[in-house]
Amino acid sequence: MSRFGGTFVLSALSTVVRVVHDAGGSEQVLASDVEIADGLVSQGLGLMFRRSVPDEYALVFPFSGASKRGLHMVFVPFDIDALWLVEGEVRAKKRLSAWTGYGRAEADTVIELPAGAASDVSVGGSIRLEGT
Repeated sequence: MSRFGGTFVLSALSTVVRVVHDAGGSEQVLASDVEIADGLVSQGLGLMFRRSVPDEYALVFPFSGASKRGLHMVFVPFDIDALWLVEGEVRAKKRLSAWTGYGRAEADTVIELPAGAASDVSVGGSIRLEGT
């Protein structure tokens, strides 16, 4: 946070160049417009109160270690694909429905993508973040 004009303003989220799926010798860019939710507020809000996200968008939640991580879709009016990763390996993948979706799995990183963006990703696959 930074102080601006007597009020506190949240700093912009960090930017990653892209999220890449290593698919059997080839690579597939899942997102090139990537935000990192690495603070308490950005992780707590996630995608809540947004009307939509661009097709090339991802929200990445990095954590200090692997543990059970839950996602909810309260106040998120569009479906998403969610990936739970441990050291870059996909441990779980789920399509979460607008408003009512919920998912939970072990992860040190969670990635939220527009619905359909992770259609070619499978559990056991490899995802990497470039430009972090």
